[in-house]
Amino acid sequence: MSGSGDLAEGTRDWLVEAGFGVKEERVWLEALTHGSFNGSNAASGPAGRDMDYQRLEFLGDRVLGLAVASWLYRAHDAPEGRLSQRLNALVSGRTCARIARDLGVPDHVRLGKQAREDGGADSDKILGDAMEALIGANFIENGFDHTKAIVYALWDAELAGDAGKAKHPKSALQEWAAGNRRAMPSYTVVDRSGPDHAARFTVEVVIPSVGSAEATASSKGEAEKLAAQKFLEQYG
Repeated sequence: MSGSGDLAEGTRDWLVEAGFGVKEERVWLEALTHGSFNGSNAASGPAGRDMDYQRLEFLGDRVLGLAVASWLYRAHDAPEGRLSQRLNALVSGRTCARIARDLGVPDHVRLGKQAREDGGADSDKILGDAMEALIGANFIENGFDHTKAIVYALWDAELAGDAGKAKHPKSALQEWAAGNRRAMPSYTVVDRSGPDHAARFTVEVVIPSVGSAEATASSKGEAEKLAAQKFLEQYG
């Protein structure tokens, strides 16, 4: 991938085909640049700031949340708690990463040599963040209505599916503990391995006098969820 202010050959066409409105290429270059790309590669942003997608990801996260929250409010006459549950599932890093893979982001995200060799192009964290950064870039270039339409197109299957409809395992475990007059579950990170961009977390959930369960995932939250699910399968 090029380290200049121009998009790599084929990337602009890919963005346009995906529905994004590309005007200023440097914005999109930033949205596709992971921090590991800086250093050995010539990539700098305004006022010499290293170029990476973090600022656009921050913006895109909020734009995505508003777009999906608006859709949920109009589509479902449900209480706030159920709407929040669906929203959290639909805008989660895991969902963003899945959509990024379907869209082809792994072929266009700019990574440092080591990060790519470590599997960064298939990292849920990197792909999810890059997906949000692309949404942020489109918001800057084309405004909310155009970006909302892209979100609804890319998230169509997710919005029509069951994401977030089932009770979250951590909530289910908490209710199980309360219903059985047990102490509330506690979660502890018992192991963390791998580089920052491809970290693996092992979490243990414990309910005293009942038992414990462990699970490993690419984020602390996902590991907690899987541990709660495993606990319910073993003791629920």
